Amino acid sequence: MSVLSARGLCHLVPGRTLFTDLDLELGAGRITAVVGPNGAGKSTLLRLLADLEAPQTGRVQLGADDLRTLPARQRARRLAYLPQRTSLPHDLRVHELVLLGRAPYLPAFGPPAAADDAAVASALHQVDLDGLAERATGTLSGGEFQRVMLARMLASDARVLVLDEPTAALDVGHALGFLAHLRALADAGAAVVLALHDLDLARRYTDDAALLTGTGPVHTGPVEHVLSARFIGPAFGVEVRELGDHLVFEPRSSRARPSVPASGR
Repeated sequence: MSVLSARGLCHLVPGRTLFTDLDLELGAGRITAVVGPNGAGKSTLLRLLADLEAPQTGRVQLGADDLRTLPARQRARRLAYLPQRTSLPHDLRVHELVLLGRAPYLPAFGPPAAADDAAVASALHQVDLDGLAERATGTLSGGEFQRVMLARMLASDARVLVLDEPTAALDVGHALGFLAHLRALADAGAAVVLALHDLDLARRYTDDAALLTGTGPVHTGPVEHVLSARFIGPAFGVEVRELGDHLVFEPRSSRARPSVPASGR
């Protein structure tokens, strides 16, 4: 069953159309990867899905509700968004940062309720950071910070998670760990959509994909179908071979050069 859906989305920038007539269904228990070359509109699509930008045409629905008509607090209780870049005071404590995820529940005046503190503690436990509640965020490693940001999303109790390139600044170990956390959340019933550069990781950890080309056409469907040599080669302007579970890229302009395993970057 679809918990977040887009119908007929179109977005134009000066000189070209990023995507047109885009339909997308996000289901509970599934992870959807948004992939494509630089400038194809991945971040734009995620901002539309999170109601941070209004669609030029088309609509986005959260369950049966039009996302644009939902009051902000109601929307924030059902959908959480993690941007590609976050600017925060370095002296903010981890507990305080995760508590920001409880904003749609907090009273206008007065301290957080016991339920809010419990939600923060539970979120930190889910991402294996129980002991860091009092740490200043400026002292965290990149992997720890991203897990704290994931905890902030979890504290909201939202069942739809929208993440813009959450693994971009992480080394391979932290990236794998972060995606494993998302996989566990989806297996527990969340609907997850995220932009990814690493195509092999997308094929390994996600269920569905939307491949943006930056010129209008969009390919959507099961990840093994969308992230295949048939579609990836033309989208990225490269030659692609599938070697078992991995993709091998080769520049079209220089076929004589040795092939290298795809990193998606």
